[in-house]
Amino acid sequence: MQLLYFGTLLAIFAPNYELIGVKVKSIENHIQIHAESLALRSKRNEILASNIANAATPNFKAKDLDFDIMLQSKLGFGKVNTTNKRHFDIALGANEEGVKFRQNVTPSKDGNTVELHVEQMQFSENVMRYQSSLEFLNRKISGLMSAIKGE
Repeated sequence: MQLLYFGTLLAIFAPNYELIGVKVKSIENHIQIHAESLALRSKRNEILASNIANAATPNFKAKDLDFDIMLQSKLGFGKVNTTNKRHFDIALGANEEGVKFRQNVTPSKDGNTVELHVEQMQFSENVMRYQSSLEFLNRKISGLMSAIKGE
């Protein structure tokens, strides 16, 4: 009996190479979290860049998104399926929009809520996390390519 592994058990073969059982994880499911993470990090970069660009605009309200809640929403976590009418169907994640206004620490006279130092720090942190997600995704794809080639 030969077992073929890559992360999870892919297939079990009998000595005559007859397929006994298959438990295949699709490639999409294998890399979905990293792909969604990249998309959300990119969206957050756009929002933070907009905040920085409008730092001197009167009455501009800084926006941001909660990455963790948005990622859970994208991955299908959200409303709980109930099995009994007495159970509560509590919403766990945010809706698709998920972008909210940021509360500033120091109020300004012109009504602008952008604090440049906060936005720059958030932008820098988000860029580093974007690079990390990209590296994880590249390694996952390289691992899948190696498995496909039989290396």
